[in-house]
Amino acid sequence: MTQYHLHNQYCFISRRVWNDGDPIGYLYREPPDNERDSGWRIFAGDESDEYVNNPDNIAYLTLLAALQRDHSLMPLLDCPPPCAFARNEQGEFEAEAFAPPESE
Repeated sequence: MTQYHLHNQYCFISRRVWNDGDPIGYLYREPPDNERDSGWRIFAGDESDEYVNNPDNIAYLTLLAALQRDHSLMPLLDCPPPCAFARNEQGEFEAEAFAPPESE
């Protein structure tokens, strides 16, 4: 992914990761909501549905900001939607089967 896209493409990220510094444990990419949205959704991985469904618990920021939090995301960012990755016991991301959530 080019530096231009990292500055101009956005993602949703759990505030547990962004504000509290929890490590990224799970991320997925769905078709983007708009031209600025990358489609990436980033989480610690053990957030409850209640937590994730509260908009106050989710930040919207650039992919560059997310990448600065965790450089190991870089090789994943070009994966076309739909895709998902979970961190394994060795701390590496592994691809997972994924179907994008239904829109409400």
